[in-house]
Amino acid sequence: MGRYDGRVAVITGGARGIGVGIATRLAVEGASIALVDLDEAAAQEAAAELPLSGSAKAVAIGADISDAAAVEHAVDRVVTELDGVHVLVNNAGITRDNLLGKMSDEDWDRVLGVHLRGAFLMSRAVQKYFIEQRYGKILNLSSTSALGKRGQVNYATAKMGLQGFTRSLGIELGPHGITVNAIAPGFIVSEMTDATAVRLKMSVDEFRRLGAEKNPVKRVGQPEDVAAAAAFLCSDEASYITGQTLYVDGGAKL
Repeated sequence: MGRYDGRVAVITGGARGIGVGIATRLAVEGASIALVDLDEAAAQEAAAELPLSGSAKAVAIGADISDAAAVEHAVDRVVTELDGVHVLVNNAGITRDNLLGKMSDEDWDRVLGVHLRGAFLMSRAVQKYFIEQRYGKILNLSSTSALGKRGQVNYATAKMGLQGFTRSLGIELGPHGITVNAIAPGFIVSEMTDATAVRLKMSVDEFRRLGAEKNPVKRVGQPEDVAAAAAFLCSDEASYITGQTLYVDGGAKL
């Protein structure tokens, strides 16, 4: 039996990168999966490739998680089509990097809207089900950028905000049988980090090599590294852990 047999997990931003990595790991361990993504077609492709086991199912839902009505509709669909909800992974994220003097209002608002407002709306939508069943796992994706990074005042603010959100929600929901934790990844191979290399006018390989040099284990991370941590924190084995942020960064901040 898998740790997630009979569980339903919702992953936002689940069509690619870390999101699909977490979805794949939870599916391997028995979960039914709902991939919520702005790109519904990509989410459908990812859902079709998940290694589901037994009677587990997968659905793909297109939604803008910064829109309250869209979020409520998405969660209602999950509960109806997959017969419940037990795990929420707030993974969706975007970057709009720039120095403060060049950053537009839209760049600030959109990044905080997806990361912070999105996590707030998704968590609020599922918590009524979690409280009723006295069981639920919420996992928020922060970042080592939360500790500060040039050109990312919007992204860093959003990611540190998620750590405060995690801590506060852990206190609030703990008495209801719900745990809330966060993972702060370092350099993880993804379309987002590859796009950063292009923006910096570097080759992807060189960008990854420089990233690997910045941590003690001397390699960059893979989505599977984050997925392994997520699978633990969202499992019953982590039932005495809440309000915490785990840095998965190869020791980069040591």
